[in-house]
Amino acid sequence: MAARSAGDVIVAVDGLRRSFGDTVVLDGASLTVAKGEVVALLGGSGSGKSTLLRALAGLDPDATGRVTVPSDYGVVFQEHRLLPWKRVADNVALGLPGADARGRAVAALTEVGLGDRGGAWPAELSGGQAQRVAVARALVREPSLLLLDEPFGALDALTRLRMQQLLERLRTRHGFAALLVTHDVDEALILADRALVLEGGRIAEELPITLPRPRHQDDPGFGGLRRHLLDRLGVPAS
Repeated sequence: MAARSAGDVIVAVDGLRRSFGDTVVLDGASLTVAKGEVVALLGGSGSGKSTLLRALAGLDPDATGRVTVPSDYGVVFQEHRLLPWKRVADNVALGLPGADARGRAVAALTEVGLGDRGGAWPAELSGGQAQRVAVARALVREPSLLLLDEPFGALDALTRLRMQQLLERLRTRHGFAALLVTHDVDEALILADRALVLEGGRIAEELPITLPRPRHQDDPGFGGLRRHLLDRLGVPAS
């Protein structure tokens, strides 16, 4: 792995292990994420991507190893996980301290383009809108780190592109770091500063992505990186 200054590192994982019965999913995985950096975590189905992210989020007490993450992190899952009995603004403000919690929630909703939907019920939202609410719920706490577990995987292709653009704008505006679990190579190349490939329970490859932003699939160099990652993931070129 590339060396980084200790002062720049916001996430440090060393020797992370997790087994389910006799099946070893993580076998000493190690990685870092620097302040303001977006790192994409790729791997085949069952490679342990979500397991690793859950360990970082403190949701898997049976994982072992050294894990350091900032206390002010936010998590966005593939499912929006909104409480159906609470209105949208109340979902965003849930657990938020301070008398201005609702005002902050509305401000976060405005940032994701839903400032006028605070009074709606989750059932009244489209899938893309619900996922934007989930992003607002993570952002309202002004995290230094976002942990994203395939957050756009359940969306249609057009909505997914819009959500990717939204995440890029928000990252530019707020400067948070992010660890993005994704099965989509194009998504990794569009959003990330580095792509990590998880294989055999460890980080098998690290690929810096130095393409200028904003990125597009027809940019020079995009295709070569895409072919490299697909080959690394065992997907033959078409």
